[in-house]
Amino acid sequence: MTSPQPTPTAQTAARDKKLGGNGIALLVIASCQLMVVLDITIVNIALPHIQSALNFSTTSLSWVVSAYTLTFGGLLLLGGRAGDILGRRRVFLAGVMLFALASLLGGLSQSSGQLLAARALQGVGGAIASPTALALITTTFTEGPARNRAFGVFAAVSAGGGAIGLLAGGVLVEWLDWRWVFFVNVPIALLIVLATPRHIKESERHPGHFDLAGALTSTLGMVALVYGFIRAAQDGWRDRLTLASFAVAVVLLTFFILIERRSRQPITPLHMFADRNRAGTYGIMLSLAAAIFGMFFFLTLFVQNVLDFSPLRAGLAFLPVSALIAVGAGTASHLLPKFGPKPFMVTGAILAAGGLSWLTLTDIDSTYLGSILGPMLIFSLGMGMNFVSLTLMAVSGVPRHESGAASGMLNATQQVGGSLGLSILVTVFGTASRNEARDQIPLFLTQATPADRLSFRRTGLLPPPWGDEVLTAGVSVAFTVAAIFTVIAAVIALLVIQVRPSDLERFQGGGARGQAGDS
Repeated sequence: MTSPQPTPTAQTAARDKKLGGNGIALLVIASCQLMVVLDITIVNIALPHIQSALNFSTTSLSWVVSAYTLTFGGLLLLGGRAGDILGRRRVFLAGVMLFALASLLGGLSQSSGQLLAARALQGVGGAIASPTALALITTTFTEGPARNRAFGVFAAVSAGGGAIGLLAGGVLVEWLDWRWVFFVNVPIALLIVLATPRHIKESERHPGHFDLAGALTSTLGMVALVYGFIRAAQDGWRDRLTLASFAVAVVLLTFFILIERRSRQPITPLHMFADRNRAGTYGIMLSLAAAIFGMFFFLTLFVQNVLDFSPLRAGLAFLPVSALIAVGAGTASHLLPKFGPKPFMVTGAILAAGGLSWLTLTDIDSTYLGSILGPMLIFSLGMGMNFVSLTLMAVSGVPRHESGAASGMLNATQQVGGSLGLSILVTVFGTASRNEARDQIPLFLTQATPADRLSFRRTGLLPPPWGDEVLTAGVSVAFTVAAIFTVIAAVIALLVIQVRPSDLERFQGGGARGQAGDS
């Protein structure tokens, strides 16, 4: 006896129910990604208030950014591997819960050490949750238009999260308190945890090997390297701890390379660097990430401390960055089939270099409209061109089973490059600001009130306008080095990236038989 066939009405209802469930699943996945991406920028607006509340120096303040991005970038590939082996939903939930706990601890922090530990733990949670969130799309949505739309939403959230973080950070700090840039993650995470078991199914487990040794040696090696640069900014290059941290970094990173070469399932597939285009792509991302992390960090301090912007006004001041990144990305996406990625890599890096070179002219008399907005827009347009081109080149020509590792490597390179670059820029800033302080202190002492002198002896910080001169001098020199990073990216794009005719045909979807020779 055959079972009755469902009526068209029943089929439609079942399909609508499934689409509704998938819609909630996508909302859950996108909310997680938004939370993780948002946390990279939402804290930036709060940095001056965190510095004042927990007694950070300007150089050590960079750890609030780096503690998160180092663990996030360093453990990102391991988090993706964990989802494949243990089950993506299970690992996704673990990452979200860890992120929520770390956010709560960050908001409750009473010292700089407690906050940095919480930020590092946030990075671990993000590294577990973010790659599994992306992978869950493939297990939740069937291949075709539905999955493509889901990937589109995920990409839009990833791109727009930075802008939302800047604005949300400004609102929370101005209307509530800096601690709310951490507390805000807790209710979001709890809603994700409650909704996930009902709307997202568990994925099939795949046997595999955890490359814990590779993940730990790479992450700890980068932490030691970043610590060495920041220590040098505070205590000089001859300081014993500075030299020791560099030595530890060299040893750990050497061990990391040896481990990856011998591992059956390495966390970082080193053979991907054998392709010059892919290696060049990672090198460009490393350099550009260093520049963009530095720009956000130093401009955040400048507009709030020197231009006296409120946190909300500072968040609004950075919104044009996201808008122009979107314009640059859209332009590149539209024209890539015709010209290929290389022209946009070169042009984008040159525009970024031009914007940062303009920012080197920043001084104490600079204004937002006259000196900050213009270079920010030029820089952002160039970065948008590069983000699309770099993402395409990172996965181009990669076997299907390694596409996740290739894109994950690009993401990890962005986070680690940003952390390392920021530490270098902080070192440059520290040296330049100390030199400027030597010139400003005699002027301060001749004009200071007794109260100002007492405050200076207690804190070692010069009040305005002398302190503003010191900060601005350091920021200007830091932008000079950031501009050099983008020039390096342009040189790599020009000399290393080679796009063959077959590559251009692939970018064009096979529809054009191009005139593109090797470039």
